[in-house]
Amino acid sequence: MASHSETNKAEQERAIANTLPVEIRDMDIDDLAPVFHLGESLFTSDLYPYLYRTWDEWEVIGQYNTDPEYCLVAEIEGELAGFVLGTIISKASWVYGYIIWLGVSPQFQRRGVADKLVDKIVERMIEEGARFMLVDTDPANEPAIKFFRRKGFGNPRRHVYLSMNLSKHEIYGRLIAYERDKASRVRHHRPKRP
Repeated sequence: MASHSETNKAEQERAIANTLPVEIRDMDIDDLAPVFHLGESLFTSDLYPYLYRTWDEWEVIGQYNTDPEYCLVAEIEGELAGFVLGTIISKASWVYGYIIWLGVSPQFQRRGVADKLVDKIVERMIEEGARFMLVDTDPANEPAIKFFRRKGFGNPRRHVYLSMNLSKHEIYGRLIAYERDKASRVRHHRPKRP
């Protein structure tokens, strides 16, 4: 069991850590790998299987290439604390802001990092003419739902995700057989080297 002085020291360290300033800045090319790896650690298959299936390096690279002004990172003392990736969607006379990904490192959670990231991206989207904001999350992600409600998002709707294991589909089996047969033919018809 921790002593009283150890407990006080840990509380003091947490209090100091919570007062460290959070810097929000544009993502740059050197942030791509750290952001990807942070997302990889947050969007795991056991917690959020549908987020996990769509999170990959192309999510970060693609957003950075197409919408760099909506790719932001948060730093605390030079360390990546979180990120937000978003986009603008224009439909007829409406312009929507859409938060695609928001992630905060567990060591920096409950320090206002997500608040500052969302506030900054909302500000940018308003400046770009967005009149409406969208965000989605896994229905089981109650902390995210509470967070976004607190930030003013409402009117929740549940998504229904359906899946099919294509390896059991007859066309998939025929394709695999065709590819195996093709590879076998190539091996048998290669000229031998002298």
